[in-house]
Amino acid sequence: MAAVDQNPTVLVVTPEVTYLPEGMGNMANQLAAKAGGLADVSAALISALFDQGVDVHVALPDYREIFAARLAPVLNKEIGRIRDKMPDERVHLAEDRAFFYLNTVYSNYGGDNIKIALAFQREIINNIIPYVRPDLIHCNDWMTGLIPAAARQMGIPCLFTVHNIHTVKAVLDYIEDRGIDAAYFWQHLYYTHMAVEYEETRDTNPVDFLLSGVFAAHFVNTVSPTFLKEIVEGRHDFVASPLRQELANKYWAECATGILNAPDPSYHPEGDDALVQTYGIDDHPAGKLANKRYLQRTLGLVEDDHAPVFFWPHRLDPVQKGCQLLAEILYAVVSRYWNRHLEIIFVANGEYKTVFKNIVAFHGIQDRVAVCDFEENLSRLAYAASDYILMPSRFEPCGLPQMIGPLYGSLPVAHNTGGIHDTVAPLSVEGNQGNGFLFEIYDSPGLSWAIDQAVTFHERPDQERAGQIRRIMQESMATFNHDVTARHYIRLYETMLQRPLIV
Repeated sequence: MAAVDQNPTVLVVTPEVTYLPEGMGNMANQLAAKAGGLADVSAALISALFDQGVDVHVALPDYREIFAARLAPVLNKEIGRIRDKMPDERVHLAEDRAFFYLNTVYSNYGGDNIKIALAFQREIINNIIPYVRPDLIHCNDWMTGLIPAAARQMGIPCLFTVHNIHTVKAVLDYIEDRGIDAAYFWQHLYYTHMAVEYEETRDTNPVDFLLSGVFAAHFVNTVSPTFLKEIVEGRHDFVASPLRQELANKYWAECATGILNAPDPSYHPEGDDALVQTYGIDDHPAGKLANKRYLQRTLGLVEDDHAPVFFWPHRLDPVQKGCQLLAEILYAVVSRYWNRHLEIIFVANGEYKTVFKNIVAFHGIQDRVAVCDFEENLSRLAYAASDYILMPSRFEPCGLPQMIGPLYGSLPVAHNTGGIHDTVAPLSVEGNQGNGFLFEIYDSPGLSWAIDQAVTFHERPDQERAGQIRRIMQESMATFNHDVTARHYIRLYETMLQRPLIV
């Protein structure tokens, strides 16, 4: 271990260069292994920690095929970003054939993912931790869930971040056959049934990887303070009771917190190459208008400078994202504001895309509603062109669109839940505060009411509206960034270490 007068060493362990899966508990995300916004967030955070003086190391699998063939360009970009900032001796690639030849971060077969996770954790426990000799270990999600138990046995403080509530299970016998000496720390793991003796547990009592991480870690965090509180209060029935109980135990012991993530630094209207005209805080009216005109013309929408344009920026998932609420009122909302040319743009994939296409075709409103496949540049352009972001999520572990939108001067219309509650406040022109329009009850009338509030704001004088958007953009750029997120993690690290992290 490092001497007391040295800067403490932090080892960040992540199964990919990711920090925030888009939907907690969504197996499709897990298997698709979207190395996009996820990779951006993690790499940016690690880079920010390094920039702020933390003696930070990062460990991830050596995806040789991915890195060499560039089959996942974003993942390559983000590992490149880390290496540009940090000396190579701080980037530790776990070596094993299990992930040398993968062309995606996760396999489509659950059994393969368990093998990958065990190979990764074996290398962390057996080789990387002894080499780095960290003062603190920061693990992420189920693929690192055994490491906190080993860290506790070693006497190393460990933080476990829960991004995704998906988990897997395996018995000790299988874990040990993959090269991990689980007998060394078996008593710190979480089992399907109560474990009393090692021998009787070894072959028959499966270890829950995610719950083991929560149970064994010295401190746990989710990616939203409010979402953590909602779980503890039992407000989400999709969170398994044992996970809720373990998070509640940590929460009431004051060993759990929520730390919001932030958008990738590339989301900035002044330097976004996807825009037809970049802009900043002071010239946002002209910049947004140029992008709005281009997008209206490109998508075949009514070309109206004053039309309120709403943008749906995330996947069309009825389980989490609330797209069915919008489907129920889509035609009614468009009809209500027909003469004002209200427009809605979807840039998203998901099972509800066909539903919206059918609604648009049935009512013949192709000049008011555009349903587009997800494409990164089109999505960025829509942030700049739109006036409002639609986020009627049933639950939101963190959420990024409600933070990205205000950076571009597009205000959230959202359900007041989870990470949305932590990042969006009701807009008050008179009070010169707030940044969006929130509805409390998760139903279509609530969403309809919030859209009405946005349109009412849209009808205010141009100068007054521009002043509010300028304020919101300025506040968002100061708040929604990885330097702020990194400072929260540094404070948490220091609490766990009980000494300053930067000396």
